[in-house]
Amino acid sequence: MAFSFPLPVNLKNQGWQVKIRDKEIREAPHLTILRRGRLWRWNLRERRFMDKTPMPSDVPEVLMEQILKNYTSLCNEWDQMYPNNPILGHHDDEER
Repeated sequence: MAFSFPLPVNLKNQGWQVKIRDKEIREAPHLTILRRGRLWRWNLRERRFMDKTPMPSDVPEVLMEQILKNYTSLCNEWDQMYPNNPILGHHDDEER
């Protein structure tokens, strides 16, 4: 089952969602950021957007701050869902 990251009410009311979708076994570990039919994939290993479109700059900074603030727990969630494709220790509270 997919994991939905709880967002602050103001972001949720604007239509934003952050998920770790199921059936992503062959993909690089990533989050899917959604809003009104558009989606952005954000790589958990590399901490960067995976696609050029839609424009990563369309994702609000406050949303990215929430993701980075909760980075370790999001990585742990991925690792639980996909133990055969773990993030390999890149979430050990290291600074980048």
